[in-house]
Amino acid sequence: MRDGYDVVVIGGGAAGLNGALMLARSRRSVLVVDAGAPRNAPADGVHGLLARDGMPPAELVARGQAEVRGYGGQIVTGEVRAVARTDDGFTVTLADGRAVTALRLLVATGLVDELPEIPGVRERWGRDVLHCPYCHGWEVRDKAIGIIATGPNAVHQALLFRQLSADVTVFAHTAPPGAEQAEQLAARGIALVPGTVEEVVVADGRITGVRLGDGTVLPREAIVVGPRMVARGGLLAGLGLTTQEHPSGMGETVPADAFGRTEVPGIWVAGNVTDLSAQVGAAAAAGAMAGAQINADLVMAETRAAVELHRAGALTP
Repeated sequence: MRDGYDVVVIGGGAAGLNGALMLARSRRSVLVVDAGAPRNAPADGVHGLLARDGMPPAELVARGQAEVRGYGGQIVTGEVRAVARTDDGFTVTLADGRAVTALRLLVATGLVDELPEIPGVRERWGRDVLHCPYCHGWEVRDKAIGIIATGPNAVHQALLFRQLSADVTVFAHTAPPGAEQAEQLAARGIALVPGTVEEVVVADGRITGVRLGDGTVLPREAIVVGPRMVARGGLLAGLGLTTQEHPSGMGETVPADAFGRTEVPGIWVAGNVTDLSAQVGAAAAAGAMAGAQINADLVMAETRAAVELHRAGALTP
């Protein structure tokens, strides 16, 4: 590691790596700090990503890292402990005590899925406990799918998964649907089961059913939940940049404009830290956009400095 960089990228997933790639290709000195805890680690493959559909997440990251390094970018495994403002940028301190300076920051730390506290859910998360029909729906097509309603999005999820299977059941749990939504479910042939879910039953490494509060076990092969998604943005709080509730009610994000620029000068964000619904392709695209914007911002800052020197030189005898 050097003492200072043009840009430090915090987070080494699709968004962070693609941002770093754009910056490195622009001959910027860039450091990626990767904590090595990707959100999609439990998944067998990345889906919906053109020309890379089904690729294991770890392989996608490894390829991305190699590409960034191929253009001179640096990547270290570590956790950022603190970020502080300096006169001309930021100081980034890692958990092991190492510190570097950066003129700009790209934060791509992703989010945390806060899962319902139901036995079996966390154990099978990302395998046969799912949340996104576009990420995992094809893999559970024609299976017996159960949606555990924990929030306002449950009926929407049920309708989307109904496109993939004729055997879909909604468990009312803690968010029973209203009359209009219940009618929608009935019209689509989706069963609605009252009562709370006490356990997702797992046997031989797979889901076999759902146990209700009265002890009844209904057979299911895949479960859909709606986690609360919270951006990993805590390290920015000291700089005046905090997470905000998303209008959908699905979680919290770090707000930014369409280019990833935050309200704090010098800090950009990309990926799930600012967009809860972004899949890998969208996160990578957002990282690329943010990287290009950061480079342009640095170019203009360097040009302003050059103009001042040029003027000073022109006035010198």
